Amino acid sequence: MTPRTALERGLQAMGLALSASVGEQLLRYTELLAKWNRIYNLTAVRDSQAMVSHHLLDSLAVLPHLDFAVAGARVADIGSGAGLPGIPLALARPDWCVALVEPNDKKSAFLQQAKIELELDNVEIQPCRVQAWHPAERFAIVISRAFAELADFVAACQHLLDPAGVIAAMKGKNPRAELARLSGYRCTVVPLSVPFVTGERHLVICEQA
Repeated sequence: MTPRTALERGLQAMGLALSASVGEQLLRYTELLAKWNRIYNLTAVRDSQAMVSHHLLDSLAVLPHLDFAVAGARVADIGSGAGLPGIPLALARPDWCVALVEPNDKKSAFLQQAKIELELDNVEIQPCRVQAWHPAERFAIVISRAFAELADFVAACQHLLDPAGVIAAMKGKNPRAELARLSGYRCTVVPLSVPFVTGERHLVICEQA
């Protein structure tokens, strides 16, 4: 199966209707990632089809559960790494303003290049530790993919969160033990189904109690 076919079938299986131009941009992103990966080792995933399933589809699987975010919503991707989930979300929702927070120099350099080549006008790069970043305007969604244990993630990022916003943590297995160690937030755990990906996936959505 080609990466294009995998993306098309995956989006269809998840019920996500994205334009052909967005699909092309998503595939260009994986090509750019593969190119940089040969030098900078940005991700352990090397196979092009696996990049579609484990990076693109895995990132986009959260979209139906964040549909409360209106046009112009500010979204922060913490510990973005190679731009996951932030770049796929920014491509799928060009009406969102997405900040990619990544302190690693090589990874943030890749993010800057991806922003330029993919013409991501709705993306900003913050090459710093999240604890040191204090933007003037807070965020409706603060999201991460395997950034840290839930309580540590919340502690590091809660200064970024709008009072009515949510913290969204992408996890593998249901993080029951992590949830037990978190206080001050009401959390909902949503199981995710990601096409062509085996193993459990969950999204934890937390609101201030």
